[in-house]
Amino acid sequence: MILNPILPGFNPDPSIVRVGEDYYIATSTFEWFPGVQIHQSRDLEHWRLLTRPLTRASQLDMRGDPDSCGVWAPCLSHDGERFWLIYTDVKRYGRTTVGGASGASLRDFHNYLVTADSIEGPWSDPVYINSSGFDPSLFHAPDGRKWFLNQLWDHRPGRNRFAGIVAQEYAPGEQRLVGERHLIFPGTELGLTEAPHLYHRDGWYYLITAEGGTGWGHAVTLARSRDLLGPYEVAPNNPILTARDRPHAPLQRAGHADLVETPDGTPWLVYLCGRPIPNRGRCMLGRETAIQPMRWTADSWLETLDGSGDPAVEVPEAGLPEQPWPDQPVRQDFRGPDLPVDFQWLRTPYPERIFSLSARPGNLRLYGRESIGSLFEQSLVARRLQAHCVTVTTRMDASPAHYQQAAGLVAYYNSAKFHYLHLTHDDAIGLHLRVMSALPDGTTADAFSEPVPVPPGPLELRMTIDFERLRCAWRPAGETVWHWLPELFDASILSDEATAPGAPNFTGCFVGVAAQDMAGTAMSADFSWFDYVERDYATDVTLLG
Repeated sequence: MILNPILPGFNPDPSIVRVGEDYYIATSTFEWFPGVQIHQSRDLEHWRLLTRPLTRASQLDMRGDPDSCGVWAPCLSHDGERFWLIYTDVKRYGRTTVGGASGASLRDFHNYLVTADSIEGPWSDPVYINSSGFDPSLFHAPDGRKWFLNQLWDHRPGRNRFAGIVAQEYAPGEQRLVGERHLIFPGTELGLTEAPHLYHRDGWYYLITAEGGTGWGHAVTLARSRDLLGPYEVAPNNPILTARDRPHAPLQRAGHADLVETPDGTPWLVYLCGRPIPNRGRCMLGRETAIQPMRWTADSWLETLDGSGDPAVEVPEAGLPEQPWPDQPVRQDFRGPDLPVDFQWLRTPYPERIFSLSARPGNLRLYGRESIGSLFEQSLVARRLQAHCVTVTTRMDASPAHYQQAAGLVAYYNSAKFHYLHLTHDDAIGLHLRVMSALPDGTTADAFSEPVPVPPGPLELRMTIDFERLRCAWRPAGETVWHWLPELFDASILSDEATAPGAPNFTGCFVGVAAQDMAGTAMSADFSWFDYVERDYATDVTLLG
């Protein structure tokens, strides 16, 4: 059996393509750099993180992009000659809005195209396509033409913001859109129509979209037409997959799907989902990617194998030769020339400004820059939280000289949601540890634990997460006894659902290391290693080794 989600943790908006024996899924990375994650599989069960194609400033510069903006909904395809990757860089989100709202909703989305002969690159510099909406997609038509689709945004007061799906021909030789823009699908009564993907089968053009919004009402809509430009008839069993109105479903928020066929002709649907924790109803791991086989009905519509439309936790294997990948080590020791593949940073295409792997060999050196809430240049390197119960530990060597300097271990969702165990200094206490918590849905925006004086020298820092329970500990490097902070922190704030009204929340929880120097002198902090351990729930984390 294949166990869902196949890509646990923050891996939303999947786009899938098969090239030979290999399957590739591209997912959104939002404000995290490098942009777009691409996973590889040969059996649809075992997946490995292979590459991130948007690696340089000419392709992506997200400095100043708001939280949950940046790279949205990539579309990965192959036309028999090369890979094509479409993506959006969102520069302004504004407030969350609904169709018919009295005010305008001004947003800025810019859609780009890059290509590569190999999935691992090098990827080209981007071609700018348009800015009329988001969730772009490229369709390679049977006649050799290429069509660019995207959701159309209508900012005007009183209008349907999600104004339907538009298509326009793309001319590769001219590297631009040509001809007229056509509104090919206005959407259904579910609303919030987005995420188009187009397919051709047996003389039909099939259009898959996401509807209902990317929360509890999310759904996969299917429509078809004999003409690429429509009109499109909606499937009689629509939505073909959803968890809306199904509180029993362990995989919630199911939608934003894409389709691939195995060599035997079986259609497989990948889609995003969320797993709310039992006693909070919040998806701490963000929006994840799941997969399940589908079937064509006698009248050529698509449905789940049992016809229920339910997202499934366990699905039959694909009948492909099994291809597991080596597990990532528990400890990342930063001894190589590059960051371990699981790690990313925020926004900037100039990582040399915020960290180095050569300044002190065998260490990740962070250079303190702006505050941990900065949207421009902050030193924070982290990896996704991919399980509900984990222990993360690091060894840090830092010597902050005053209160504007800090470094430590962080559980981070965005600039308004994090728990940060940090070392800092002030004249009254000297060196001390404390936790700063940014609280999105509390009566105060931030809170601080009581300061804990610590000796100079390297420290080991630890965080444990057990569903909504987060604890912190420290010890001098080389000692065996952990000193646990008495506070119990709410890890469930590190989720889409914990939010101030109107804010975008589309990412997920990361765990990692950070440094700040708000005096502008670039204090350094060295991290020798980083341990990430997934485990069973622990009633008493102080008993963990």
